[in-house]
Amino acid sequence: MSSAAATRRGSTSPWAAVLLRRVTQVLALGLLVGTVCFFMARALPGDMATRIAAGRYGYDLVSNAAADAVRIELGLDRPVWLALLQWWGEMARFDLGTSLVTGQSVWSEITHQLGATLDLAAAALLVAAVVGLPLGIWSGLHVGGWVDRLTLALAVVLRALPPFLLALLLMVLVAVQMGVLPVAGDDHHGSVLLPALTLGLGLAAGLARVARSAMREAAASPSYEFARTKGLSDRQALMLHGIRQAAVPVVAYLGVQAVFLVEGAVVVESLFAWPGIGHALVHAVFGRDVPMIQGAALCMGCLFVVFNLLVDAACLVLDPRQRVAQPRAGGAA
Repeated sequence: MSSAAATRRGSTSPWAAVLLRRVTQVLALGLLVGTVCFFMARALPGDMATRIAAGRYGYDLVSNAAADAVRIELGLDRPVWLALLQWWGEMARFDLGTSLVTGQSVWSEITHQLGATLDLAAAALLVAAVVGLPLGIWSGLHVGGWVDRLTLALAVVLRALPPFLLALLLMVLVAVQMGVLPVAGDDHHGSVLLPALTLGLGLAAGLARVARSAMREAAASPSYEFARTKGLSDRQALMLHGIRQAAVPVVAYLGVQAVFLVEGAVVVESLFAWPGIGHALVHAVFGRDVPMIQGAALCMGCLFVVFNLLVDAACLVLDPRQRVAQPRAGGAA
């Protein structure tokens, strides 16, 4: 047997390794998030049956009889361990149950809300790329210039501002004072702009600094210098060699910052009344809607893993060195 064939047999495809790692993370995350949400929802103060009945009939019409009926209907009087085992079984069958408040399937509600969250995340990433990447690339090519210093100052300010404060500032300045965009809701074509700016500007601040550092290293690399000595112009060397070298750490940074989008979605969607997963999660917590809490939290966790899977795939495409098959344990023997 040739050495090349032995290497192929004793190695693991990087694509398979990435996929296996992320699938394992999804399974572990589903079990962990579902269990934690189950106990956290039951540990909240107050009677769960009363809060669910209030969500169904309104606080003015809630009575002890209505709360007892909800408790019997939903099996809230059963032991906690029995309810947890039932939840694990339903989760293994990909059955998230029905909302305790609306009576609708959790899958159907999450499917509708997921589209709104994905629209917001895509718009925020677009804002971050449009604002952060050009500033970072220019700063990396002109270190110490006024654009570099201005970008550093803006990055410090934007990263220091919490999302809720930035959202309030944008509401007051853009929506109230200027009257350009709606304050909240989703009944206007420009409704996504303010929440996207709230998430995207904070992400753009860090993205600009990472792009600056990556572009500075790429411009100082031997391959970039060799491209220029071959007769390529600065623009050609940048487009053919510099951008691709700098793209790997930038894309990897987006994977790290995926949690920023997931966490920020809860705050931003609630402030702007954007009908996404984060907004639904907050309402489910107030209504003690345990299946909806678990379903929304699972969906947000899976979004985080899927986003990191896409980032891993992009890094494999951009960097050929990562596509070299790694030997399995004992393969050398």
